[in-house]
Amino acid sequence: MAVRTIATIPFNDQKPGTSGLRKKVTVFQQTHYLENFVQSTFDSLGDVQGKVLVVGGDGRFYNEHAVQVILNMAAANGFSRAIVGQNGLLSTPAASCVIRKYHAFGGIILSASHNPAGPNGDFGIKYNISNGGPAPEGITEAIFANSQTISNYKIIDEATISLDVIGTQSLGGMTVDIIDPVDDYADLMAELFDFDAISALLTDESFQMRFDAMHAITGPYAKEILENKLGAKAGTVINGTPLTDFGNGHPDPNLTYAKELVDEMFSDNAPTLGAASDGDGDRNMILGANFFVTPSDSLAVMAANAQSVPAYKSGLTGIARSMPTSQAPDRVAEKLGIESHETPTGWKFFGNLLDADRATLCGEESFGTGSNHIREKDGLWAVLFWLNILAVRKQTVSEIVGQHWLEYGRNYYTRHDYESIPSDIAKQLMVDLEAKLPSLIGRDLAGKTVGYADNFSYTDPVDNSISSNQGLRIGFEDGSRIILRLSGTGTEGATLRVYIESYEDDENKLHQETQSALQALISATDELAGITSRTGRTEPTVIT
Repeated sequence: MAVRTIATIPFNDQKPGTSGLRKKVTVFQQTHYLENFVQSTFDSLGDVQGKVLVVGGDGRFYNEHAVQVILNMAAANGFSRAIVGQNGLLSTPAASCVIRKYHAFGGIILSASHNPAGPNGDFGIKYNISNGGPAPEGITEAIFANSQTISNYKIIDEATISLDVIGTQSLGGMTVDIIDPVDDYADLMAELFDFDAISALLTDESFQMRFDAMHAITGPYAKEILENKLGAKAGTVINGTPLTDFGNGHPDPNLTYAKELVDEMFSDNAPTLGAASDGDGDRNMILGANFFVTPSDSLAVMAANAQSVPAYKSGLTGIARSMPTSQAPDRVAEKLGIESHETPTGWKFFGNLLDADRATLCGEESFGTGSNHIREKDGLWAVLFWLNILAVRKQTVSEIVGQHWLEYGRNYYTRHDYESIPSDIAKQLMVDLEAKLPSLIGRDLAGKTVGYADNFSYTDPVDNSISSNQGLRIGFEDGSRIILRLSGTGTEGATLRVYIESYEDDENKLHQETQSALQALISATDELAGITSRTGRTEPTVIT
């Protein structure tokens, strides 16, 4: 098959965010748009001759078409082998697993994570490097730079791979291996966890579980591992068939969008454990009967109980969390005598720490948790971790978390999302608030004294790289915090995220309703930043 060189012109909007390039499907459907970004990615990687590339995505609309385009371009650019999930499917954590297992040069993951899908929904693409993790800023900046000067791209004469047939095919001199998207990931999970203990728990008549795959990628993974391998009852996994439009849902595993699961878990006959994952399988939500576990508390509890899990029995080297995530994991790290790290938002910032063995567990408040087993956050892995803890401790979720609070205190924590705000309004809000920060130090807000106020900057302890302007922080002398940042994961307008945190160690005050416990700080934040007055929003779009 002949290699064609196609003339093109740059698009000005192909700057990758924290999780690659995300746009509306209709944007990606523009002539040359996808091809420009893929060629810009390949050009940023140096010599790819003879290299191995992993390709797969979450199955959303446009996924299979994009896989075919990428394979044709990979062959034209000199890759010798591509490993592709059957039907173009690979969850994000499974893609990281496959990259690492087969020592691939890297991988292209097609996903807009938790964003809605369908012809009028969102689409996304990102590159992961050889360690299985998201490309660092040096590569993403090079991709954008290339996208601004691109004049042509390489592709072979149009050819189609049978994505539904497991086995080896050939494409323009490149070998294409279509693999079962679940097998390698399931094998890795069996190595990490005590499957015998978890199986005994799941087959106990007194234990009930519900896993909501939200019509997204984790359905086949959860059915194979939870129901087929571990013996959970049929029907444990709901919404388990991946759909190109995610069933017209919003596959974000939180209290707002996972309504079916939440309603069941807060009913009179709630299962023992409820869990959900998102569009591409890297996020998770954990629920007990009538009990929600915040992602921050989940990471802290997992770290405190890591000895329950075979893979982590020898101990943790450190815990890493994103800056907006509550400080609850820090207290566990302090007691364990291990390192704790505070990084910017974005999983790529954990990669150096994991590679250098400076951290074993890591997590973000945005429902992402992971470890050194791969270089992505991993939703189903987190659920199995909780199942392993439950199997060992033989307590309910609420009992385990309640005992954790008694030992470590409770970090009351909430995130308020204001979605699709006009970008100019959101940006001006942040500019004006940042200008106020120096004058806040020493002032009283909500009955608390401000100890510091800044725009978070991070120096990577491994390579000394610096990432600035990562979010506005207002910290109080008692450890409470207010954080505001604009999210880079949306495709329309801006999403303002507001994080509120307050620590409590009085055992008589550990079971308050979260929003009530934080109300004074919530009100002070709205007044200080002018959220309601500037946006017209009287309440957040999502509260977690």
